[in-house]
Amino acid sequence: MNFTFTDDQLDFGLVVRDVLSDCRDDRGAAAWQRLGTLDFFALLVDDTRGGLGLRLVDALPALEETGRAAMPGPVVDTAVAGALLLDGPELDKLAAGALRVAVADSASAAADADLADVIVAWPRMAFRDAVRLEPRPGIDPARPLFTVTLDGDTRELTGSAVPAWRAATVATAAQLIGAARHLLDASVAYARERTQFGRAIGGFQAVKHRLADVAIAVDFAAPLVHRAALSYELPSGERDVSAAKAAANDAARLAAEAALQVHGAIGYTHELELRHWLTRVWSWSAAYGTSATHRARVRALVREVPRWP
Repeated sequence: MNFTFTDDQLDFGLVVRDVLSDCRDDRGAAAWQRLGTLDFFALLVDDTRGGLGLRLVDALPALEETGRAAMPGPVVDTAVAGALLLDGPELDKLAAGALRVAVADSASAAADADLADVIVAWPRMAFRDAVRLEPRPGIDPARPLFTVTLDGDTRELTGSAVPAWRAATVATAAQLIGAARHLLDASVAYARERTQFGRAIGGFQAVKHRLADVAIAVDFAAPLVHRAALSYELPSGERDVSAAKAAANDAARLAAEAALQVHGAIGYTHELELRHWLTRVWSWSAAYGTSATHRARVRALVREVPRWP
């Protein structure tokens, strides 16, 4: 079987990269509008509801590019979780890029809830004016966290949330892969330019090995994310999704650490744009499950597999 991405999937990813290349505002308003014109938010919406009716794997390269651009805003909550959870006129607006969704986790915390038109706290959803938000401490100023309390009119959501949660976990893992690739590229470029003791630091073995470790981690994690995008609805999907998110978390965090080490003290400065990717990686790594959470899930699922005596 051929598991490589098709030309159409890759080409759409490249279009998203071009669109996001010059969008750099704190909360992603310009980028959101541009993605809406590309039908990005309609990718997973059924074609009978104004969407494109594609599979998660079809959207994977585009989702990775939103990570490469460190795009802020509730991208995954809207384009993936919202597309699979919502129904009615809200879904039509979502497909048109005219509605944003924030999803609360089990602790009733939601990122970017202040930007959302609809907030989902499973099994209920509510419009923004029926929700009370309280800011929570967070590491990423462009991805603030809020405690969500549904105070007003709510609507009960039907069906199962499991496919949507799994799909959103895979999509977040894809974003982490994209962010890791950007951090690796930036680190390699800087290592070629920065000199110490009269030579580029990229020539030192310690730097080479550090960046090689990042490249290997990303190359190992990316296929796991691809597999999870294909299998998340299958019985084996839970294991694949957790394995992918844990690997993507680790690869992206390794890329962030290496980027800080290669850039040195300048990597901590507010002026350097590196900070956008660093804080986004640390924030996304906690979204839809930490590495520890997903590793524990994989261990539990592996133990349940029947073994020959």
